[in-house]
Amino acid sequence: MHVLTAIISVIAVFVWGNWRNWKKYHATLLFFALGNLAYNFLTANYFLWRLDADSFSNHTLTEIKYTFIIFPATGLLFLENYPEGVIKQILHNLKWIFIYAIWEYMFNLTGHIEYQFGWTFLWSVAVLFVMFPMLKLHVNHPLLTYILFGIVSTFLLWCFNVPVHLPVEERIHYGK
Repeated sequence: MHVLTAIISVIAVFVWGNWRNWKKYHATLLFFALGNLAYNFLTANYFLWRLDADSFSNHTLTEIKYTFIIFPATGLLFLENYPEGVIKQILHNLKWIFIYAIWEYMFNLTGHIEYQFGWTFLWSVAVLFVMFPMLKLHVNHPLLTYILFGIVSTFLLWCFNVPVHLPVEERIHYGK
């Protein structure tokens, strides 16, 4: 299912996206990837949600697909087709929130995503309401976006009691 998601994302960006403008959004697409990498690093031993790998893959390869293929492709589609006018922008954000939410709901139904430690599908949808506006904000105000990302991430880590610390073997190695 994750391979299919990657294939659909790449096809969609070739059909509806404009690869010629990728440099315009390069920093924001890296920000998108960084968010996924930060989540995987900070919750490595305490995943709030975890994508269950396809039968011929593993968790690491699945996350690499999302970090370097699916998120940049869909991020480019989201940003490249961003409309003018407040109402159209709200509808554009809602469209992408709906697309991501439906896709995750299908993953949930088919057992391709697992929620733990109090995280639920509704929390994922709530994060989408923050994520998409932050992607657009990053295009023009990257520093502000990094600050907001830090605040939101810290809140979620605190809210779900994610133990962010060095594993025992690293604390011993570093003398802590």
